[in-house]
Amino acid sequence: MLVRTAAPALIATLKEEGVAYTSLDGLYESSRNYDTLTKKIVSEVKRRGKGAKVCYCVDGAASEDAAARILLAQGARAVAGVSKASALAELCGLPAYTAVSAFEIAEKKLSFPLVVYDVTADSLSDLKLLLSERVGDEAEVAVITNGTKSVHPMYEIDRCKTMEGLCGIVVYDAPLLQKKRFDFEDFLAILRRLRAPDGCPWDRVQTHESIRINAIEEAYELVDAIDRDDPEKMCEEAGDVLMQAAFHALIEEERGGFTVGDMLTGVSQKLITRHTHVFGADKAASAEGALAVWDKNKMTEKHQKTFSDAVNDVPACFPALLRAQKIAKRVEKGGWDKATFENFEKKFREEYIELRAAYAEGDERHIAEELGDVLFCAVELGRAVGAECEQALLDTVKKMQARYTAYEALVLADGKDVSALSEEEKRAYYERAKHGE
Repeated sequence: MLVRTAAPALIATLKEEGVAYTSLDGLYESSRNYDTLTKKIVSEVKRRGKGAKVCYCVDGAASEDAAARILLAQGARAVAGVSKASALAELCGLPAYTAVSAFEIAEKKLSFPLVVYDVTADSLSDLKLLLSERVGDEAEVAVITNGTKSVHPMYEIDRCKTMEGLCGIVVYDAPLLQKKRFDFEDFLAILRRLRAPDGCPWDRVQTHESIRINAIEEAYELVDAIDRDDPEKMCEEAGDVLMQAAFHALIEEERGGFTVGDMLTGVSQKLITRHTHVFGADKAASAEGALAVWDKNKMTEKHQKTFSDAVNDVPACFPALLRAQKIAKRVEKGGWDKATFENFEKKFREEYIELRAAYAEGDERHIAEELGDVLFCAVELGRAVGAECEQALLDTVKKMQARYTAYEALVLADGKDVSALSEEEKRAYYERAKHGE
């Protein structure tokens, strides 16, 4: 008979009955982590089982021991034991719960109420950090040691120095409005409550069309937070963008269309199928190579048989500069000239001459057409030098705003009228504003 550990008090029963056993405690000391320990236990049980019958005993149910689960999958038989998790849950009065070993909790999807068994005094600090992220520092936690329960806030559980006998922790599930931390399911529950017949009158009547502009506004606010390098604001605005996506999914769910699950499935599948250099057979040694794999897979998934299909797939609602740069990138992949600094100089000169001729004619429509060609040349230049045109122009606009603000402040400080300066004065104030940045 092999026992996983001789530590539990129930092993004393074997001694009292005179049952001989061998403890595998020594494997704990020679193992780097729980996975290594599990592999060593499985190997040891199988080694001793060659040509002889071996009984591997664990404290609790076989399903609660990783090595036992592997052995069962390989054909071993189990004799039912008393579940540690169910004993802990019964002590805390839980009719339904999720159970997980403290050794495996980091890799499991958790739901609450949660029963954690195999808890040691050394593991309490790690459990506190992991679970605080999910439920908050002040969540109510039952700590069970030697079969005795005591209730503590989460931030106190690692102060419990002894974990013996029947031991573990139980994290209760708080009512929605009493929670300090929320997960995605809580988030959806709140949105569904707002859309319910007795929910918020404004939220109930919204449609895809009525909140369309909100998605654009929230996306721009997130970009602004990124530009400001403001992590707190980024967190807030990223949440608002997520809310917009979830709101549209719930509207469709109510109409019998796609669901939130469909949305998450779709984006997850896209991440897998477009990253075939990570999840498949393709190779990519650089960011450029990875992007080429992505574009190839994207065209396949979207059933784009020609480059024209990809060119015409750029959303019409994009800002003009962003749309132009994306289209320019796709036509280049479709065989048009590569954007280079040399090509730009030649092309810009041609387009400038045509614009000057149109201006001389005085035909407003023709002028606008030729100006568009000049601006598109500038977009090509942005691609040639590796810059994002939309961001570059935004940065210049911000710089211009700041520079004019400083310019006007200097003029007003001298008691002058900004509209009545000579050209020489304008240049002087401009230079002062520029060098004062």
